[in-house]
Amino acid sequence: QVQLVESGGGLVQAGGSLRISCAASGRTFSNSAMGWFRQAPGKEREFVAGINWSGGITYYPDSVKGRFTISRDNAKNTVYLQMNSLRPEDTAVYYCAYSGRKLPPTRQSLYDYWGQGTQVTVSS
Repeated sequence: QVQLVESGGGLVQAGGSLRISCAASGRTFSNSAMGWFRQAPGKEREFVAGINWSGGITYYPDSVKGRFTISRDNAKNTVYLQMNSLRPEDTAVYYCAYSGRKLPPTRQSLYDYWGQGTQVTVSS
């Protein structure tokens, strides 16, 4: 079992920045890929960032590339998502997810454990 707890969400103005965190406990964190997803009201959950076990490989969709940065601190069992130049369309509940794989999948069905989510709201 892996427990994931997100924190750091909130309200920010368009153009602003926010960093959200995900603390993991349970299974070995440092051997596995992690991902961030988001879900806006009325929309499907979508992939926004993934990172491999060492932090040396990251993936982003075009919608956030250059604005979002995923990172991890294996000593703290924590993964981060730094979000810059935020837009109203970034408003969503953000979820972190744990994959037992070395490389981060982009498909949510390939993640084994999920956090409860943290709300990010970007005002225009």
